[in-house]
Amino acid sequence: MNNVELKIPPHFKPDKVGDFWRVEYQKRAIDARKWANEKNIKPSSSDKFKICLLAVDMQNTFCLPDFELFVSGRSGNGAVDDAKRLCEFIYSNLNVITEIVPTMDTHQPLQIFHSIFLVNNNGESPQPLSLISFEDVKNGIWEINENVCNYLGIDSMQAQNYLKHYTEELSKSGKYDLTIWPYHAMLGSIGYALVSSFEEAIFFHSIARYTQPDVQLKGNNPLTEHYSVFGPEVKHGINGEKIANKNTQLIERLLNFDAIVIAGQAKSHCVAWTIQDFLQEINSRDKKLAEKVYLLEDCTSSVVVPKVIDYTDEADKAFKKFAEAGMHIVKSTIPIKDWPDIKT
Repeated sequence: MNNVELKIPPHFKPDKVGDFWRVEYQKRAIDARKWANEKNIKPSSSDKFKICLLAVDMQNTFCLPDFELFVSGRSGNGAVDDAKRLCEFIYSNLNVITEIVPTMDTHQPLQIFHSIFLVNNNGESPQPLSLISFEDVKNGIWEINENVCNYLGIDSMQAQNYLKHYTEELSKSGKYDLTIWPYHAMLGSIGYALVSSFEEAIFFHSIARYTQPDVQLKGNNPLTEHYSVFGPEVKHGINGEKIANKNTQLIERLLNFDAIVIAGQAKSHCVAWTIQDFLQEINSRDKKLAEKVYLLEDCTSSVVVPKVIDYTDEADKAFKKFAEAGMHIVKSTIPIKDWPDIKT
C-alpha cells in the first residue's frame, strides 16, 4: 500500500458542499491526471491491498438542507458536514481507495411508502412521516388506494391482503413500521442526483486512478421499501412468491475486497440496514469476515425531525452491535493506513 498521506486538491471548496452545481468534467479530468502524476498516484489495478468505499445514497434529496428529506441529525447540519468529511476522506486517501460504489435511492410516485399509495375511509392519504402499523391495517384504518391498484393491475382485495401481509412481515422481523416518506429521490429529478462535491470527488478519483465507479440503484419496486442496497425490506408475497431479489452479485464483489468502508445516509435507515444485511451474509459464511468492514461513523447521520421523530439512539445501538460483531468503527480524519488490520 502507498503510505504517502495526500493533501486536499485545491479545486475542492468545503463551503460549496451544501450547494448543487455542474461539475466541470473536462477541467477536473486534466486536474486529476496532473495531480496523479505530481503525487505519484498509481492506477488502481496495481493495488495489492484492495479497498472499496461503499457510499450509501449521497444524493441531494438527503444531503442538502433545501431538499425533500434532508438528514439533519441532532446537529441540524448532519448530512452537509458528513459530505464534507467524506469528500476530504476520498481526496486524502485517493492513492489507496481502489474503487467507489455509490448507491442511489431510486423512486417514482406510486410506491408503498408514499402518501398516494394509501387511503382511509374518507379517501384521505396519510401525512408524510406517518407510521403505518400492522394493527392499523388489520383494523381497517388504512388500505391501498384503489386507483393505484388499477394502475398496477392488481385486485383491490388482494392488494389489501398484501398490505396486511407486508406490515405484519415488518413487525415480525423487528424492522421499522411502514413509514410514509415525503416524495424524495424521484428518478430523473435534481434531488435524485449525487451531491455535486461528492460526484466531483468520485470523478476525480476515477480519472486519477483509472477506475470506474460502480453505481448501484435501489428502491424502485412499488411494493416494498428498500433501505438496504443488498435487498428490500420484504422479499416475498402472501403465498411465498418472490416480489424482489437480493443483490447477491454486489455482495460477492464486495467480499472480494480486502477492506470495505461504509458511509452515507441515513445512519438510522439505509446505512444501518445495508450493514445489517451485509453482516447477516458474513455470518452465514465466516464471522471473521466482519473484520474487513470499516464504518465511517463521522460520515453518516440519523433521521431527526425535531419534535416529531429521532432515530439517533436506534442507530447508535445498531452500530454498537456491528462493532461487537467485529466491524471497525473509524473516523474519516484518521488515514486508512493507520486503521486496525490494514496491511500496509
